Amino acid sequence: MPRVTEEHLERRRQQIIDAAQLCFARKGFHETSMQDVFAESGMSAGAVYRYFTSKNDIIAAMVARTMGPLRIGLTEIIRRDVAPTPAEVVHLLTSEVIARSGPEGPLRLAPQVWALAVVQPDAGIPVRDGVLAMRDLWVEYGARIQALGWLPADADLEVFAKTILGLLPGFILQHLLLDDVTPEDFVRGVEMMWPVTLDRPPAS
Repeated sequence: MPRVTEEHLERRRQQIIDAAQLCFARKGFHETSMQDVFAESGMSAGAVYRYFTSKNDIIAAMVARTMGPLRIGLTEIIRRDVAPTPAEVVHLLTSEVIARSGPEGPLRLAPQVWALAVVQPDAGIPVRDGVLAMRDLWVEYGARIQALGWLPADADLEVFAKTILGLLPGFILQHLLLDDVTPEDFVRGVEMMWPVTLDRPPAS
C-alpha cells in the first residue's frame, strides 16, 4: 500500500541520516567517507544512493533536521497571542540547544557544519538558507515588538535580527566547548541588557 511504502522509505532515509550523524561525530565531515556511512547503516551503496546522491546531500538533510525544529519552535513562540519577551524567546531556543546537543545530538555537529559551509559552497547552501530563514523570523518578531513599543519606532529590524541571531551560535559554542553556560544565564543576560516585561516597555 502506498502509505506503508512511504513510511518505510522515510524510515530507511532516517536510518541513513542517523548512521551518518554517528560517523560525523566520530571522525568529522572531512574524514568520513560514504563507505563509512554504508557500513554504519548496514545498507548497500546502491540502497544509500537511492536516497542521497552524495555526502553533501546527507549533510543538507542533517541541517534540515537540526534547524527545522528550531525554526518551528521560534515561529510558534513569536506568534503567540501574547507577545513573548526577548528573554522568553532566548530561553526557548537555548533550552532546545541543550536538548539537541547530547553525545549523539545533531547540534554537536553545528561548528563542523559552519566550517564546512565556509570552504565548500555547495555544502553551505542549506546552511545559509537555514540561517536566513531564522533571521527572517527575527525580523518578524522585531516588527511585532516594535509595534508594542519594545523597540524604537525607527529601529532597523534587519540590524536587530542580525544582532539577536548572533546569540544562538555564541550559546552553542560556549555550551560545547566550555560546558559552563545555561539557558538561565542567557535569560539573565538578556534581561540585564533589555529589561522588558509584558506590562512594561523598556526605558527609553
